Amino acid sequence: MAAAAASASVSIACSSSPSSSCEDEDSATSSWSLSSPRHRPYRRVLHEEAQRLRRARRSQGPGADTPRWVRRTTDQMARYVEDDRAGHVYGRHVVAAVRAVRATASRPSADMRLAMSSFVTKLTFREMCVVLREQRGWRQARDFFAWMKLQLCYEPSVVAYTILLRLYGRVGKIKLAEETFLEMLEVGCEPDAVACGTLLCAYAKWGRHKDMMLFYSAVRRRDIVPPISVYNYMISSLQKQKLHGKVIQVWKQMLEAGVAPNQFTYTVVISSYVKEDLLEDAMDVFGQMRRYRFVPDEATYSLLISLSSKHGKGEHALRLFEEMRAQGIVPSNYTCASLLALYYKNEDYPKALSLFSEMESNKIVPDEVIYGILIRIYGKLGLYEDAQNTFVEIEKADLLSDEQTYVAMAQVHMNLGHYDRALEVLESMSTRNVKPSHFSYSALLRCYVAKEDMAAAEDSFRALSKYGLPDMFCCNDLLRLYIRLGHLEKARALVLKMREADFQLDEDLCMTVIELYCKSSMIEDAEKLFVEFQRNGKTMKIPTMVSLVEMYARNGTRAMQKEQGLSKVPHETESSAASMVLKSLLDMPGGFSSVSQLISKLAREGSTNEAKFIYDQLTEMGIRPDESAIATLIVQYGQAKKLEHAQELFELASASFPEEGHVCNAMVDAFCKCGKAEDAYNLFMEMAGQGKNKDAVTVSILVTHLTKHGKFEEVENIIQGCFCDEVELDTVLYNTFIKSMLESGRHQEASLMFKRMKEDGLHSEAKSIFQEMQDRGHAPDSLSYLALIRAYTEGRRYTEAEEAIQMILNSNITPSCPHFSHLIFSFTKEGNISDAQRIFNRMKEVGVAPDLACCRTMMRVYLAQGLVEEGISLFETTRGSLKPDSFMLSSAFHLYEHAGRKSEAGDVLDAISVNGTTFLKNLKVGSKARSLDQP
Repeated sequence: MAAAAASASVSIACSSSPSSSCEDEDSATSSWSLSSPRHRPYRRVLHEEAQRLRRARRSQGPGADTPRWVRRTTDQMARYVEDDRAGHVYGRHVVAAVRAVRATASRPSADMRLAMSSFVTKLTFREMCVVLREQRGWRQARDFFAWMKLQLCYEPSVVAYTILLRLYGRVGKIKLAEETFLEMLEVGCEPDAVACGTLLCAYAKWGRHKDMMLFYSAVRRRDIVPPISVYNYMISSLQKQKLHGKVIQVWKQMLEAGVAPNQFTYTVVISSYVKEDLLEDAMDVFGQMRRYRFVPDEATYSLLISLSSKHGKGEHALRLFEEMRAQGIVPSNYTCASLLALYYKNEDYPKALSLFSEMESNKIVPDEVIYGILIRIYGKLGLYEDAQNTFVEIEKADLLSDEQTYVAMAQVHMNLGHYDRALEVLESMSTRNVKPSHFSYSALLRCYVAKEDMAAAEDSFRALSKYGLPDMFCCNDLLRLYIRLGHLEKARALVLKMREADFQLDEDLCMTVIELYCKSSMIEDAEKLFVEFQRNGKTMKIPTMVSLVEMYARNGTRAMQKEQGLSKVPHETESSAASMVLKSLLDMPGGFSSVSQLISKLAREGSTNEAKFIYDQLTEMGIRPDESAIATLIVQYGQAKKLEHAQELFELASASFPEEGHVCNAMVDAFCKCGKAEDAYNLFMEMAGQGKNKDAVTVSILVTHLTKHGKFEEVENIIQGCFCDEVELDTVLYNTFIKSMLESGRHQEASLMFKRMKEDGLHSEAKSIFQEMQDRGHAPDSLSYLALIRAYTEGRRYTEAEEAIQMILNSNITPSCPHFSHLIFSFTKEGNISDAQRIFNRMKEVGVAPDLACCRTMMRVYLAQGLVEEGISLFETTRGSLKPDSFMLSSAFHLYEHAGRKSEAGDVLDAISVNGTTFLKNLKVGSKARSLDQP
């Protein structure tokens, strides 16, 4: 670009050079006309030359240089013709001079004076500049310029120096170029924009950006403004070296200088703004570009779309994409990948799949990055088979080379819980020579943590540590694994390592560390981290707050136990700290419920002292604890035979919850566990008199204990009260009632209770009850056994159902078809044909005739399994005693057809028509029978 500018300068200078004007000074006053007869040959030559140049320009396209025509005198025109240039721009002597200078390249020891001796006084200054410009080697140009300066017609000119600067810059002789520029200044030639631009382009071409910027500053101090082509060369070179800040600096200086940018300038500057992550500035330049009617290319749109997505401006990115498509620009793979990533982030999966279809219609070949995003989208949609098929497709297309694709497929498997398959995908990277990075090691760590493989997880963590301390997510995963497996020492060592590295904790990791401190009873560290967390204005999650409360409860209980001994350790600290954390927890939504659940959890674990500690903290704060938590604590006191503590807590709770019955139920349970069945009965009846809720579990426990102590009258009162008050009875309570009745010798009532339980649709362990009834001399009847078998089959307990059938066969009760058909229907419904056929054969062996429903079911089984003879035999043996319906006749028709018994098939078809069922006549005979060959 600088060279072109220099050559243009040469042409302009030579058209008005002093030598050319002085050369024809004598003939300048004479005038001539192209229309005179004397000059007609000249007119013909000019016309032919113009035609030739016109044809040449047409062949070169719109960018061809247009020659500049000058008016010549008569003698000048005569000399032009006598030179016999034959279409050349310069005369033969100029061409000969160019060749003579070039010939010295093959003779390193050649003397330029000797080579050019025949051209002395024959070349004008302009022609010498032409010879200098036409040189290819820098040495020949240097030597010729030295010879040129010795000629009489030479005078210092910026044109000649610019030509030499261009030659030096083209071959990288920057030092010679600098010396030439200094020489130009010393001889008094003022450098113009073309000369300065030529040296700037030389600096830019050879990566001398520091020197380029220094020289550019000097040029601007002299108020010289390089042309836009030079600025483009400069910013393009800076961008290739990723010096985007320098590009922006030059861009701003160019605007200050008033140079109008072109499309290339805008494209480069927008790219640098994007690389510097300056979205607003990039969009400002983009808007300016469009205002000047420059059409952005696909790469510019792609960069802006990607940066907009990165900054969370998805709508802006989509508007850019629509604008690009409106201008007929086909998106590239990079643009499609950016949009797919945006759709994936926004969970707009239909648009993502639509874009992928549009890529196929536009014949845009997806690359591995796009396939990887597609795999993630399939995983989010639950289309795991499609994700796997896409992964296999990438592998077959030999595109599987990026680690991110492997990690994407592994994450799909992990989200499904298939950690073994995820490990297979990640481990297959080594067989394909894909070098793993922290991405794959992070995925491996997650897999091993989920599988609780601590050794492998530690290996992955060590591999991650080669890239520096792993990120917060990896540290959190390993730390939680240590806590879950009880390796608190290793967990503390990891936390110490993070603290030494001044590791910044996010909210999740901070919660995990506090949980570790709580489990390790590191109270001071937990308090310090908790205070720091609150000071930063962050809100701690409820589970972590609960862990803190539990820690204070356990340590406060230990302190109280020591205080009761000899050491007298005060526990006011734990109490006040627990009260502070409790207040913060109770102020959070769901905090009160979490505290109540903690009390229940500690009580169920047997940590009644810790549960009571939290209970006391709540009461001191004037907060009424949750009823269910108090009830759980009372029950656990009864379990531990601490009846006094249970009664004390019951009295306090009764005052707080006078209308609720959960606390009363818990106290009934505590009385029973402590052997106080009579006190439990009295409390229960008092509770019933007040109309409080009768819990089925409490009733069952109370009835069991009363039965154990022989208080059957009290049991009968409770049972009658439950039925009168319409208490919702469950299976356990029914069984408890039945066993109590059997224990008291009321077998008939027990049998009726069992039937009522079956009518309510409840299933129970009735086998032992039946056995107990038989041992006591009360045999169940046929309906009782039928209810028992139905209960077992509906509960899919087929072994017990068969045992119940055997119990019928061993008793004096005659079995019927429904006793067997319930089990047959259940087997066929689950596709267990062999067991269904076995039960059916067993029924026939004991002499029980199948009913119509059972025959219809078995006919359908024989037809589906291709058991032709068995199906025909069943049909023929039962049709005399049972009137077959259309379904049996349809099955029989296809069985006869398959067996080749056409006449019997016709009889069956007639029977179907007689029954008024005509839809089977439209069937293609044999279509169903052919399917029997493949059961």
